[in-house]
Order: sequence, then structure tokens, then C-alpha cells
Amino acid sequence: MSAAITAAAVATATAVSGTALATADRRPEPTATAATWQQPRWPMASMRPIVVNDEADYLAEMVAHHQEAVQAARQLQRSGRAEMRALGASIDKTQTAEIATMQSWLAKWYPGRPAPGYRPMMSDLSKLSGDALDGTFLQDMIPHHMVAVMMSQQLLMHGRIQHPEIADFARTVRDGQHTEMLQMQRYLADWFGTGWRMPCGPWGPGGWPDGSTPSASWGPGSPWMPGGMMGW
Repeated sequence: MSAAITAAAVATATAVSGTALATADRRPEPTATAATWQQPRWPMASMRPIVVNDEADYLAEMVAHHQEAVQAARQLQRSGRAEMRALGASIDKTQTAEIATMQSWLAKWYPGRPAPGYRPMMSDLSKLSGDALDGTFLQDMIPHHMVAVMMSQQLLMHGRIQHPEIADFARTVRDGQHTEMLQMQRYLADWFGTGWRMPCGPWGPGGWPDGSTPSASWGPGSPWMPGGMMGW
């Protein structure tokens, strides 16, 4: 095969790949059903990149993010599994309180800041029940938590933090949601024989890139998040 033909083939393949990537985020996510929830529905390419430049950005984005999580978590009161009902109640209680805290800080330090445009990340759970409800929630909430963790770590590493309360808050969100992610992965493995594998290896035993230590559940070999998405 000549060099000219090879170069043309590579150029064509690159153009096709570029077109596919450019249109990937415009494809609607399929509606979850009892028959389809176990199919992979959360490729990393579909995750909305969130840029957190400062603490005001972080608070505004995280309020909207938490509100979606609370709405989804309340659906778990219909679950037949006590563990899932407890998980939903914990997320509801914790994140509702955190929303109130963040809204008070926004009103105090950044009054009049508009709410960000928010792209939903969770499936509609209102018509699901049984395994479809539990499995869909777990498959959706793991990457949903991962985005919150990534936003928190981005703020801690690169954001302009003006108030120490927000730095402490971001660490709490990061570590708390990391712990819940591991718990939800165990549920997927125990009940459904599946999992939500992060497409990147762990940070390693040294802890977070900023030198702090995550929750006690952290350990070498834990699947983790793609740090490159946030430019670490």
C-alpha cells in the first residue's frame, strides 16, 4: 500500500471519528426500563464537563447538582430493599442540609448570582420499580457522585477559595460521596453481578493529589475517576 493511500485512509478515519465525537453529546439517553437498565448507559463522553473557577462557581453548580440527587434519592422510598431505602434517606438528609448551607453562603457572599444552566444526569425513576429502580439509581448515581467529587477536588486544587468554610465543605463532599460511590459499587456487585468501573486507575495509596487523605474506605486498587477531565 502506498504512503499516499495510507495517509488518505488515516485522514478519513480521523474525520469520521471527529464527527462521531462531535455529535455524541446530542444523542438522547434511552429511557430506563426493567429490561434495559443493565445495559451501559453512561459512557464518559456523555458527562458534562463542569469548570469550577472559584468558590462562587462551585456553590452555584453544586446546589443544582445536589437538588437533582435529592429528587432521585426520594424515589428510593419505593424500593423493596431496606439498604436502598436507607441510602436514599441518607442522601436526602445530607444533601438537603448541604443545599441550605450553600444557599445561605451564596445569599451572604454572592447575592444576585444567577443559577447555572443545568443538564440533567439522572434517568426518570418515577415509573420504575424493583430491580429496575434500584439498578438504574445505582448506575446513574455513581457517575453523578463522581462529578461532585471532581468539582470539589478541582476547587481545592485550582479554585480561588476566599472562605475557609468552603474548603472544609468541599473536602466533606468529596470524601463523603467517594465513600457512597464505593458502597453503591458493592451493591451492584452483590445484587446484580455487575459494576460501574471507573475508566481510570486509582490515585494510589498516597491519597489525594493535594496531599490530604480521603475517607477511611480509600485503599489501593479502588477504581477511581479520570482526573484528566479536570486538568489535574
